[in-house]
Amino acid sequence: MFCSISGVVPEEPAISKKSGLLFEKRLIEHHVADYGKCPVTGEPLTMDDIVPIKTSRIVKPRSSQAASIPGLLGMFQNEWDGLMLSTFALEQQLHMARQELSHALYQHDAACRVIARLKKERDEARSLLAQAERQIPMSASAAAANASALSNGKRAAEDEDLGPSGKRIRPGISADIITELTECNSMLSQQRKKRQIPPTLAPIDALERYTQISSHPLHKTSKPGILSADIHPSKDIIATGGADTNAVIFDHASGQILSTLSGHSKKVTSVKFVPRDELFVTGSADKTVRVWQGSENGNYNCRHILKDHTAEVQAVTIHATHNYFVTASLDNTWCFYDLSSGLCLTQVGDASGSEGYMSAAFHPDGLILGTGTSEALVRIWDVKSQSNVAKFDGHVGPVTAISFSENGYFLATAAHDGVKLWDLRKLRNFRTFTPYDSNTPTNAVEFDHSGSYLAIAGSDIRVYQVANVKSDWNIVKTFPDLSGTGKATCVKFGLDAKYMAVGSLDRNLRIFGLPEEGAEES
Repeated sequence: MFCSISGVVPEEPAISKKSGLLFEKRLIEHHVADYGKCPVTGEPLTMDDIVPIKTSRIVKPRSSQAASIPGLLGMFQNEWDGLMLSTFALEQQLHMARQELSHALYQHDAACRVIARLKKERDEARSLLAQAERQIPMSASAAAANASALSNGKRAAEDEDLGPSGKRIRPGISADIITELTECNSMLSQQRKKRQIPPTLAPIDALERYTQISSHPLHKTSKPGILSADIHPSKDIIATGGADTNAVIFDHASGQILSTLSGHSKKVTSVKFVPRDELFVTGSADKTVRVWQGSENGNYNCRHILKDHTAEVQAVTIHATHNYFVTASLDNTWCFYDLSSGLCLTQVGDASGSEGYMSAAFHPDGLILGTGTSEALVRIWDVKSQSNVAKFDGHVGPVTAISFSENGYFLATAAHDGVKLWDLRKLRNFRTFTPYDSNTPTNAVEFDHSGSYLAIAGSDIRVYQVANVKSDWNIVKTFPDLSGTGKATCVKFGLDAKYMAVGSLDRNLRIFGLPEEGAEES
């Protein structure tokens, strides 16, 4: 009789009541204590089911192989061979287990990536749905406006008055509006004579210590690039227009996005805050201008869609009354709009040339408009008569940006060949900056609100101290373009020049300021 577990003659035999199988008592006791079942049949088994068998003491016969040294060596060799085969089988099983584990981990990682992508797509879909729900009421109001003769600032086609050339006849800038513009000009001119540099303005030594203190990814990675920016004059919020067709309203103090404005079908080329009534204006390469109305919850709804241009809108500038604004387009016209109604009061073109407008800005007093063309020409317009009163030439390449100083005496223009400063009293160029090589255009130029500093953006960002016509304009600080694109597209000064906002051809808005201020913000 042999043990059903070890296969040898048991020293203390025991038998199972249920199966009738014979076991070595100590082996079956350990097995039942560990597993509670028969090792052969798998039936439930307890110690009560095991019956010891009383037999005479068994003397195990000695194997014939163990009777001699060669036999013992052969037996040891066989056991060693069996051990090696068993070890090899275990190693094979371990290798297969490792392969299966590696495959399972790879599948888990792939599943996590798919889940992350699906979550991102879900969040984007929810965002688009929320934007569509916000725009549904605006679409209804636009339909009502169409029924009453105006469609988002554009006359209904059947009611349009067309001139002999087939162009729309505009109502023009009325005498009341001209009176309003003139009174605003007189008031601002008197205030400017008493103007003093604010004591809270950041000093030169502070600007010299400015460094990048934060970077904020505001736009999509699929179409990176911030093309325009603006800072609200009284609130600490920043707006950016991107190549991804969106405009973003960003809170500088909290570092959070307040609202993302979707609706344009092409890149947003210009953004401007209106300092009253929570209004915001955007211009786009889709040939339209949108006027947005802010709400109490921080969102912005589209109030007007203006479709008076026939080519890309490149610039938007707000009049000092905050009641009117001008747009400039590559169709070689600029339009003067009433902000509240979205009505184009006049559309001015230049019959002497075919170049389009790349930039535009109002003089601080509001009666002069400056425009930069794609053919390197700067034009100065009298807003009341819509006549071209001066032309500045000398640039190379499109005039991409223009900025009037707060004192009203200087005009800075940027083009491919650098920046030129113009004296508006004598209508002449008195200084030229060529900060970059001939292959690097200057993309932006901006005076701060006090007229004390001038910023230039191209392959880097440079800040100059404003002086007079005869004195040198010394460079205060040069900031490298940290986007890696080598092209800073826009630069704006914050209130009292306490910080600078810079946009580049990546999707990040970069804030430059004093390091200790940056630590507080972060």
